[in-house]
Amino acid sequence: MKNIFLLLGTVLVLAACHETTKIEYPVTKKGDVKDTYFGTEVSDPYRWLEDDNSEETAEWVKEQNTTTFAYLNNIPYRSEIKDRLSAIWNYEKVGAPFKEGDWTYFYKNDGLQNQYVVYRYKNGESPETAQVFLDPNTFAEDGTTSLSTLSFSDNGKISAYSISEGGSDWRKVIIMDAETMEQLGDTLIDIKFSGISWKANDGFFYSSYDKPKGSELSAKTDQHKLYYHKLGTAQSEDQLIFGGTAAEKHRYIGGYTTDDNNYLVITASISTSGNKLFIKDLTKPDSKLVTIIGDDSSDTHVIDNDGSKLYLVTNLNAPNTKIVTVDFSNPAPENWVDFIPETENVLSPSTGCGYFFATYMIDAVSKVYQYDYSGKLIREVELPGVGTASGFGAKKEDTEMYYTFTNYTTPGSIYQYDFNTGNSELYVKPEIDFNPDNFESKQVFYTSKDGTKVPMIISYKKGMELNGKNPTILYGYGGFNISLTPSFSIANAVWMDMGGIYAVPNIRGGGEYGKKWHVAGTKLQKQNVFDDFIAAGEYLINENYTSGDYLAIRGGSNGGLLVGAVMTQRPDLMKVALPAVGVLDMLRYHTFTAGAGWAYDYGTSEDSQEMFEYMKAYSPVHSVKEGVEYPATLVTTGDHDDRVVPAHSFKFAAELQAKQAGTNPTLIRIETDAGHGAGTPVSKTIEQYADIFGFTLYNMGIEKLSAE
Repeated sequence: MKNIFLLLGTVLVLAACHETTKIEYPVTKKGDVKDTYFGTEVSDPYRWLEDDNSEETAEWVKEQNTTTFAYLNNIPYRSEIKDRLSAIWNYEKVGAPFKEGDWTYFYKNDGLQNQYVVYRYKNGESPETAQVFLDPNTFAEDGTTSLSTLSFSDNGKISAYSISEGGSDWRKVIIMDAETMEQLGDTLIDIKFSGISWKANDGFFYSSYDKPKGSELSAKTDQHKLYYHKLGTAQSEDQLIFGGTAAEKHRYIGGYTTDDNNYLVITASISTSGNKLFIKDLTKPDSKLVTIIGDDSSDTHVIDNDGSKLYLVTNLNAPNTKIVTVDFSNPAPENWVDFIPETENVLSPSTGCGYFFATYMIDAVSKVYQYDYSGKLIREVELPGVGTASGFGAKKEDTEMYYTFTNYTTPGSIYQYDFNTGNSELYVKPEIDFNPDNFESKQVFYTSKDGTKVPMIISYKKGMELNGKNPTILYGYGGFNISLTPSFSIANAVWMDMGGIYAVPNIRGGGEYGKKWHVAGTKLQKQNVFDDFIAAGEYLINENYTSGDYLAIRGGSNGGLLVGAVMTQRPDLMKVALPAVGVLDMLRYHTFTAGAGWAYDYGTSEDSQEMFEYMKAYSPVHSVKEGVEYPATLVTTGDHDDRVVPAHSFKFAAELQAKQAGTNPTLIRIETDAGHGAGTPVSKTIEQYADIFGFTLYNMGIEKLSAE
C-alpha cells in the first residue's frame, strides 16, 4: 500500500481554510483564587474546575465536549480511520496459558470484544474444549466495568478477582468457588492499589486506604494499610496487618506470601521509588515482623526463597539491579551475598520451573539468560528477533513455560520455552491483517542539549521517502523509572499503515539505563526530560523524516506533562500536541488522591523556594502565555480519572483557550465513565484513536485518505 495521505497542494493552503472558521469556545469563568509560595503570589483562576462534584463543572464538561465533537465531526475521514482501526483490531488475541489446580486458564478476545474473557479447560485436555470462566463483558452493558486482578488459592479451588467500574482505581473484590463458579460471601469494597495474595487456601492479603471524605475522585489518600481477609468472614472483621499508625505513614503498602506459604513479605513506601522491606514467619503464629531494610533508599523485594534462604532483587548500591541471597535469621544488607551480580545493563528477573530468568535491557532491547538455583548460568535464551521478551514466569513445580515476544512492527506472539533444551516453539501467532515484512524499525542515537546520547526507535513503512513531509508522531514518557521497550500497538500499526512515522525516544527519567538514568530526570533535573524530547523532535526534522508542519507529540500521564511542558517551551517545534490524562498543574498535583507519592520524581512546590520556582517554570498550566501561537492541541482525559484527576486537563485547556494567539484549535475531549486508561473498552479506545489521528492529520493539512 502506498502512502495514503494526500495533501491539498501545500499545508499552507489548507491552513488558510482553517483560519476562516475560528472556533467559538465556551466561556470559562475566572475566579480570584490566589496562593502564596515563599512570598510569591500565584493566581489560580480556574480552581473551581477542581470541584468534580459541582454542577457547574459538569456543565463545563458538557459544553467543552459539545464544542470538541462539533469540530471532530467535520473531519472528512474520521469515520474512515475508525473503520480502518476496527478492521485491523478485529483479530483473535490469546494470552499464555497458566495452571491453577485441576484447570488450565487463558485470556482471549475474539476481536472487538470490549474486555478479554477468561477461559479454562481441564489439565491434559485439548484447549479446544475450553469454556468461559469469567466474561467481564457481562459486568456492564457498555463494557466500562473491567476485570483487574484474578488470583487463586493454592489448591486452585477458590478464586478472588477485582473489578474496576468506569475506570476507577477503587476496586471491588469478589470471591468465587472456582469449581462451581458460584460467589462466596460478600463482595469486598473500597480497595485501591492492591494485589491479592493468598495464604494457602485460608484467605488473602490486600491493601487499601480509608475511603476519603468528600470527593472519591480527587480527595487525598495518603495512608495505605495491609489487611488479611479470612474466607467466610465479613470484611469488617479483616485483620489490619501493617500500616495505620499516625507516627509512620506509608502511601503504598504491599504484602505477598512466598510460594511455600512460609513467609509474608511486606513492602512499604512513601513514594513511587524506594521501599522499606519486612518479613514475617507465617509458620509461627506469634512471630514478629523482621526488618530487612528499614529505610526507603532502595527498591528491594523478595523474589523467592529456598527454605530460610531468601533471594532478593535490589538496586541498593547497584543502580542496574542485582540478585542477592541472605538467610531469614539475619537478613540485614551487611549479610547479603551476590547471586546474580550487577552488570552494565538493567536487570529484570523472574522465576519459573525451578530456574531464574535474568532479562536485561540493552539499549531498550531484551536479552534473557537462564540460571539455576546455585547461580550457575545455564544458557542465553535465543529469542525470535530484536525486541521485547516478557513472561518467563511460572510456578516452581510447573513443567511448561511461555513467554511473549514483540516489537513495534511485530504483533505479540507467544512461545513455549523448553527449559531443559533452551528451544522456543511458536505457540500462538496472531492472524492479523498487518504484514510486518512491509515495515521497519530503526534505532538511532541522537545528542541532547547537554551532550547526552539518547536512543530512539523510528518505525515506518519500507521504502518511505524522507522528504520532510511524513506525518510523524513522537511519543514519550520520561519518568518513574518506567522503560519504553519495543512493543506492538494496533493503533500505531494503523498509523504506520496509513503512511505515518512512529518514533519513541528513551529519554531520561525512564529506567532504560538504570537508576542513574531515572534520577537524571527527576526534581531539579526534570528539564533534562523535556530537553531530550525536544532534541528527538529536532533530530527527526534535521534528518528529513518530517518537519515542523508534520510533527505531532504525544504522551499520557507523566507523558502528558512531557507534552504540556514541551509544547509551551517550544510551540514552534510541532504542528500538533496530544497531551493525555496529564499531570499539568505542578504546584498542586500533590494535593489530589495519591499524588503526593510522586514527589520522588517531581518534588513539591512546598519543599523549598528553589523547588517551587523550578516547578512553576515548567508547569504547563502556569506556562501558557498571552499572545503565543500554540500548536493545534487535543487534550484528552476521563471524567472518572482518580489517579491524575481531570482538573489538570480542565485547567490547562481553559488556559490555552483564553490565551491562544492565531487559529490553531485548542480542544479538550473528555471521555465519560472512563479513568486513567486501564480497562477502557475496546469500542471507546477505537473511537479515541480515530479522533486523535483524525485531529492530527486534519491539522497537518491532510485533505483526504487515498482509496488505495
